Amino acid sequence: MLPYKQLREERWDALVVGSGIGGLTAAALLAKEAGKKVLVLERHYTAGGYTHSFDRPGYSWDVGVHYIGECEASGSPVRAAFDYLSDRQLQWHPLPEVYDRTTIAGSTFDFPSGKARLRDQLLSYFPREKPAIDRYFEAVTAVRRASGAYFAEKAVSRAASWILGGMMRAWFLRWANRTTLEVLREFTSHQELIGVLTAQWADYGLPPGESSFAAHAIIAAHYFDGASYPVGGASRIAETIAPAIERSGGQIAVSADVVEILVENRKAVGVRMADGRKLYAPLIISDAGVRNTFDRLVREPQPIGERLRNIPSSMTYLTLYVGVTKSAAELGLRGTNLWIHPSFDHDMNVKRFLENPSAEFPVLFISFPSAKDPAFAQRHPGHATIEVVTLASYDWFARWEGTRWKKRGAEYDGLKQELAARLQSQLEKHVPAVRGKIGYAELSTPLTARHFLNYERGEAYGLAATPERFRTRALTPRTSLPNLFLTGQDVTSLGVTGALFGGVVAASAILGKNLLGVVTKNRSKRTLTTWDAALARPGMRS
Repeated sequence: MLPYKQLREERWDALVVGSGIGGLTAAALLAKEAGKKVLVLERHYTAGGYTHSFDRPGYSWDVGVHYIGECEASGSPVRAAFDYLSDRQLQWHPLPEVYDRTTIAGSTFDFPSGKARLRDQLLSYFPREKPAIDRYFEAVTAVRRASGAYFAEKAVSRAASWILGGMMRAWFLRWANRTTLEVLREFTSHQELIGVLTAQWADYGLPPGESSFAAHAIIAAHYFDGASYPVGGASRIAETIAPAIERSGGQIAVSADVVEILVENRKAVGVRMADGRKLYAPLIISDAGVRNTFDRLVREPQPIGERLRNIPSSMTYLTLYVGVTKSAAELGLRGTNLWIHPSFDHDMNVKRFLENPSAEFPVLFISFPSAKDPAFAQRHPGHATIEVVTLASYDWFARWEGTRWKKRGAEYDGLKQELAARLQSQLEKHVPAVRGKIGYAELSTPLTARHFLNYERGEAYGLAATPERFRTRALTPRTSLPNLFLTGQDVTSLGVTGALFGGVVAASAILGKNLLGVVTKNRSKRTLTTWDAALARPGMRS
């Protein structure tokens, strides 16, 4: 990684705009599988997007990696993909067996690792709801099985998609076309059971009445076997993937602000930087988010713009970053995430809060990164870190969007202090061990996310996980501009692993090769056979 000002070359095999996990994955795959010299351009002063970390004296926090599923066993597809991209340099530490604990209206419910254990735990809470619980697990499993073909269709050529696309998408859309609440109400009318099953809704950014059931099911299944955290913190993800890019002559440039994707003769040919410099490559890949790409970076209107109007941006959040003057061990913190909800009706909780910011927080997610990372104590002995996350509305902060970070004025600072105090009070209520031991606290607002991560409204998950998002066929790596491709979570699904496999899908589409089989080292699955057949069909790689 190097500062952009030190960059000398101007022509590359490929340019990647953004260094989130989707951009890093696509770049690393092009380098490892095709020997391409790839330049990744990151506007922030550090690489990683939502997988980066930041430090304050004595402390460090992640900004988006709170836990990742399917990394417990080396044979799982997610773990295999990280192993492949990092040459096994990225290590993982498992969270406790109860990785999530939710408190709803004063009642506590545990989410243990292991599908069978979770099912038994739910039955212990709701013994009369066995048929509904069994149908729920069947539905989640059905979505998981159908998702492979759905996402594979995004990698194949337009010709292959024309022939095979409907069949590849059909079973997934059967579930994705309905909201989470609509599907669950087919199984049960028990509001408390629905509230518990959807307690992790902030992991996909929409409450059950608005989210596609596919988004819920993908996230729920992702954690069936528990969760893990990267040893050394989230920043290790970018650090361990970078060498694969650099070995082929590529580079990750930071403080590199791309302001335009250059188009000549209706083809993408390069990028223009904030300082006016132009860089060229025969292949441009955007990890900036589909809305950013076509609203900001591509100056010529494209057909996808009309299709995006029906898909809102995902929700925005507040995060209180807390530093504690005792270690996690001294505080008795073990790494289990806490979810706090005022009632079982998550949609009403959200509605009430967005209408009245003084109402109870609709959700609190409390994460303990220092307790999850066995290497934290070596870096910051005698200290611990905590993150408290809740929903926010960008509209509350929009009047300050023209101001500079840390120079937004007394009124903005006052609002931040008020919100930070409320969040700290809730933290001390639910984690009383930290009372009197908080040495540092800093609040991030949607404007903070907008400043560092360049999403227009500071959203965490790009496009919202609505049914319309999954119906929209334009959300593929290929775009209407030759040579321009998309990667990241908007291409596939939300979150770190969604963005990772967005990179796999993008690189597969570019190279006309089934890279899912390469990175997961598992070619026996039916979906992989579908990928192979579609990508290998004569005349279908363009």
